[in-house]
Amino acid sequence: MRKLKLQVQMTIDGFVAGPNGEMDWMTSGADDELMSVMNALTDSSDTMLLGRKMNDGFVDFWTSVLEQPENPLYIFARKMVDMPKVVFSKTVKESKWANTTIANGDLVEEVEKLKQREGKDIIVYGGATFVSNLIKENLIDEFNLFINPTAIGSGLTIFSKMEGNLKLELINSQRFECGEVHNTYQMKRD
Repeated sequence: MRKLKLQVQMTIDGFVAGPNGEMDWMTSGADDELMSVMNALTDSSDTMLLGRKMNDGFVDFWTSVLEQPENPLYIFARKMVDMPKVVFSKTVKESKWANTTIANGDLVEEVEKLKQREGKDIIVYGGATFVSNLIKENLIDEFNLFINPTAIGSGLTIFSKMEGNLKLELINSQRFECGEVHNTYQMKRD
């Protein structure tokens, strides 16, 4: 069975965006080593999940990067655009992005069906509400948290809908020159 992997940028105080979705706190100047890790994580997957709210901004950003071949994120942007995507929404019926399917059904059933398919793992980048729902339903198998050396005091979190404790086991940790730390967790098995 395929794993669902979360890859998310996060502040040191646990926020994935500011109160109004701001991302200006993210570390700039990602080094080659950090980009290598992010590329490897993306390459281990062949399907991307997104929530409705994140879809439009994500589409616009990565499509604009593809118009700039000199941009250091160009190769990564090509992966974002080319990878098949599933956008979860109760209201949206179609996406302006190629390689995109809209999932309007039950979250748990839809994700479990995707996990049963043949292929590489599945990756999810956000947004905060969508990931919160995935965590609440215990659907994420691996948490890849890229911790930025920044605290913002308030904002959006992915752990807001949990019921009880989420017990994770650290399976890898890596520090990068830009100050970010990548922690990989899996669900703790007793």
